[in-house]
Amino acid sequence: MATFVDRAVLHVAAGDGGNGCSSVRREKFKPLGGPDGADGGHGGNVILVVRSGTTTLLDYHYHPHQKATNGKQGAGSMRTGASGADVIVPVPNGTVVYDEDGNQLADLIGEGATYIAARGGRGGLGNASLASVKRKAPGFALLGEPGQARDIVLELKSVADVALVGFPSAGKSSLIAALSAARPKIADYPFTTLVPNLGVVEAGGVTFTVADVPGLIPGAHQGKGLGLEFLRHVERCAVLVHVLDCGTLEPDRDPLSDLDVLEQELSLYKDDVAQLTQRPRLVVLNKIDVPEARELAELVTPELEARGLEVFALSAATREGLQPLLYAMAKVVAKDRADKPVEEATRIVLRPRAVDDLDFSVEAYVDDEEAGFRVRGSKPERWVLQTDFSNDEAVGYLADRLAKLGVEKALAEAGAEPGVMVTIGDIGFEWQPTDLEAFASGLRGQDVRLASVERTNSDERRLQKDLRRAERMGLDKDALHKALEDAKE
Repeated sequence: MATFVDRAVLHVAAGDGGNGCSSVRREKFKPLGGPDGADGGHGGNVILVVRSGTTTLLDYHYHPHQKATNGKQGAGSMRTGASGADVIVPVPNGTVVYDEDGNQLADLIGEGATYIAARGGRGGLGNASLASVKRKAPGFALLGEPGQARDIVLELKSVADVALVGFPSAGKSSLIAALSAARPKIADYPFTTLVPNLGVVEAGGVTFTVADVPGLIPGAHQGKGLGLEFLRHVERCAVLVHVLDCGTLEPDRDPLSDLDVLEQELSLYKDDVAQLTQRPRLVVLNKIDVPEARELAELVTPELEARGLEVFALSAATREGLQPLLYAMAKVVAKDRADKPVEEATRIVLRPRAVDDLDFSVEAYVDDEEAGFRVRGSKPERWVLQTDFSNDEAVGYLADRLAKLGVEKALAEAGAEPGVMVTIGDIGFEWQPTDLEAFASGLRGQDVRLASVERTNSDERRLQKDLRRAERMGLDKDALHKALEDAKE
């Protein structure tokens, strides 16, 4: 069974906000004491947090669904609904978060680094919060907003200073075991190392980490072997150490050709990553405890130095030649850290919205031979989600909000006529201009403007019914239609 996973797809879903409450306070001698419906609770978030004790994404390979709890509904007597509990998802240091399209959302480095992967919906307002001079006792409350739900991709990129790169069985695992307290699996067959191993090294007063990456082979950048899967663990490393096998018995291999292949694979890895071959590089000629390997190392050293590379001949088995390599790595790491710019304190820049920014847009569309208008914007779409369309007063409140925002004016300027289809979010309706001044408090849950529209529609339906009845009875339909119209007027 796999014990290391460095890529996982998570299906995250935040909690929905609780609905607001519509309630009227009832006290002795005060049957209608005013609105006292409280707000609903907010939905819980799904939060990624870096934890030092987490080293793999294995748990999310088998349990990819992470869902927070919903907020509770508000209640009367001003009892606010409880908010949903957040779901904390521990991830390893160096986890990169992408969306479904491959866009990077976050790069989590350092203990405690957090990212809200899915944000919970806000709770709906109760009628106590909606009370105003115009609506003293609202007979409705707002619905809670749905929580965010999406798929994200987690990729683990090791946070190390030095990467050991080489062919399978070149001695990288033996080298990291000799340099540090890491104890990777070591065997004399290719691809013994199936996962990156990290070791902590101290030399010359510098403490740094070394990563042992699974062996590369020709075509690794195209997915051959294990190279493509684990080359991402080299991206963050400041120093690359090429471990070359001077004791190989394969006739078509030698340290120089191996180095050329490694450099070629690193140069072809990812166009959006800074060229790995531009990083500081050291060359290790390993296994000089074998006499033939020592002779080969002495033979190729001048050629490698002529390429401008610093070369170290050593034996990971006998630890011969380790100290010069340790101090050389510490020197390069220290220089890289010194060259990095000092991170300045985060500056918060406030950019006020332009005065003429309406925060929404209106566009005409033709869909299935039906013309209409579509309103886009965070506020209108959120307000539609909060509206209980079974309550006329809530629908009237939505119309007032849209009118105050300027949606109705924008529709009129775009050429919308009364009765045209208007779509906001997933809701479509026939648009009728709203008269803000015509609103008057009526029965709870009702809006006199919608009631008048409903009466007009009812009269129209009654007229059509009478006309059909006259047609069946053989009466003069035109004369009846004129009489009904006169009576209606």
